[in-house]
Amino acid sequence: MSYYSLTSIPDYYGIDALLTEEHKLIRQSVRDWVESFVMPQIDHAAQNHTDIPNLMKELGQIGALGPYIPVEYGGSGLDQISYGLIMQELERGDSAVRSAASVQSSLVMFPINEFGSEEQKKKYLPQLAAGEMIGSFGLTEPNHGSDPGSMETNFKDMGDHYLLNGAKMWITNSPLCHMAVVWAKNEEGKVQGLIVERGMEGFTTPETHNKWSLRASKTGELVFNNVKVPKENLLPGVTGLKGPLSCLNSARYGISWGVIGAAIDCYCTAVQYSKERKQFGKPIGSYQLQQKKLAEFLTEITKAQLLCLQLGNLKNEHKATPAQISMAKRNNVKMAIDIARESRQILGGMGIMGEFPMMRHAANLESVITYEGTHDVHLLITGLDITGINAF
Repeated sequence: MSYYSLTSIPDYYGIDALLTEEHKLIRQSVRDWVESFVMPQIDHAAQNHTDIPNLMKELGQIGALGPYIPVEYGGSGLDQISYGLIMQELERGDSAVRSAASVQSSLVMFPINEFGSEEQKKKYLPQLAAGEMIGSFGLTEPNHGSDPGSMETNFKDMGDHYLLNGAKMWITNSPLCHMAVVWAKNEEGKVQGLIVERGMEGFTTPETHNKWSLRASKTGELVFNNVKVPKENLLPGVTGLKGPLSCLNSARYGISWGVIGAAIDCYCTAVQYSKERKQFGKPIGSYQLQQKKLAEFLTEITKAQLLCLQLGNLKNEHKATPAQISMAKRNNVKMAIDIARESRQILGGMGIMGEFPMMRHAANLESVITYEGTHDVHLLITGLDITGINAF
């Protein structure tokens, strides 16, 4: 359970007044679930490098998987601010929990809904929304991370099927997945998406071990050795990098909200501790340096909240640009990791203990600041948008 009261969640600029009652109800229901289901077991899972049992089905039951997917395909038909608030509350629990929902929603369900055939939507989306089926997303390769256009994974038309070869790595949920949306080059060198199912001969998913980050999440590879993929498993609605990059835009948007939850968890813990911990005869929260840290934390969280709220409005109106989403992802992840590190110092030695969330969030955010576009690459995306000059 939380060290602090959930009623102490910061809203310094009265942002709740800009949310609908439905937004607040959704946020509270996910918050309650995180408090009852995630918090009692997250430290054990992270310490022991194990995933949380039955997590995906639980996420499906609370409507956290593909919440913006139309109801007819098993989603909830919610708006983008609802999706963001769900991600925020999940990551207050742990980045691994938000990652699981984010990958399933933005990287698997989104492309099937956006670019898939009607048959693909009906076959996969309802099961993915319920958490009965676990999906993963194959883009990053051993030799190609920030440069997906140089991917080596490829497929050939063999007449009645495609033959897929290559490998993807750093794949969330790969050891658990029932299927994967895989991006590969066709014989013309153009990128297309394929749905690959577990059980297809030559498809393996070795697990990645010895992580210091996202330890409550299963990570692995997707390896394709002459995998025969049925032709009906090709996503028909997109060709080129627009496909995977649009998925990343959706995921980055969710991350920009999610990391606010991690920052809030660290901030609220630090505030509570600063009032209770006494040194030199008075609470450490009475000292100027500690108040400086807390004031800066709240300022940065408030700025991130406002950034996400307006971005959510733009997303709802289909006006959000990839560069705007990139800015929010970069700014908010940096904000969260700085707060995790600095709030750990407020707790002193206690800050490294599993009873408090700082070290776990800080370690997780080392992955989040790298995946879905590194911090530095996002800086260059903004630089390109400013100058029109590509610095990649």
